[in-house]
Amino acid sequence: MSHEAVEPKTKNLREIEDVIARAIKKVGAKRESDLCRYISMPGGGYMHHFTWKKKKTKQPQELGALIEESIINSNHPSMVAPKPRAARGSRKRRSAVTFTRIQLEQLLGMARQTGNKEMVSLLSPQLPLEKCKRELIASIRHNRVETELWNAFSEAVNAQQMIQNS
Repeated sequence: MSHEAVEPKTKNLREIEDVIARAIKKVGAKRESDLCRYISMPGGGYMHHFTWKKKKTKQPQELGALIEESIINSNHPSMVAPKPRAARGSRKRRSAVTFTRIQLEQLLGMARQTGNKEMVSLLSPQLPLEKCKRELIASIRHNRVETELWNAFSEAVNAQQMIQNS
C-alpha cells in the first residue's frame, strides 16, 4: 500500500472531524452522536446513531455534506422530530374476536353441555404437561378435585403420545 493511498483517507477523516467539531460548537452538543437529531432522513425522522457511525467510517464525504447542509449552513439548526411510529398494541389484528375469561368459561361450559369435544379442546387453555402435573399434584395435596385440570393433563399426555407416535 503506497503512502499516497493512505493520505486522502486521513485528509477526509481530518476534514470530517473538523466539520463535526464546528457543528458541535454551533448547536452546543455534548457529544457527536447528539448531532444525529439535527439531520433529517428521507424516510422521516432523524438519523439513527448507527447510521451516523456507518457513514462516518464508510461515507465520510456524504456525512460531511449532510452536517454542513443541516447544521453549519443553516441559520437556525433545529432538532428533527422523531419518525412517527405506531402505538404499542396497534399492530394487533382487529378481525379476531376477543373474549373475557368469564365469557370463555361460559362458552366452554356450553360446549361441555352439548358434548362437543372438539369445541371443548379448542376453548380449553392448553397447559404444558409439566405445569399440569405440578398443579394436579398441588390440588391433590390440598384435597381439591379439579376435573378441568385432570382433563387438561389427560389431553396433554395424549398430545405428547401422538407426537411420539408420529
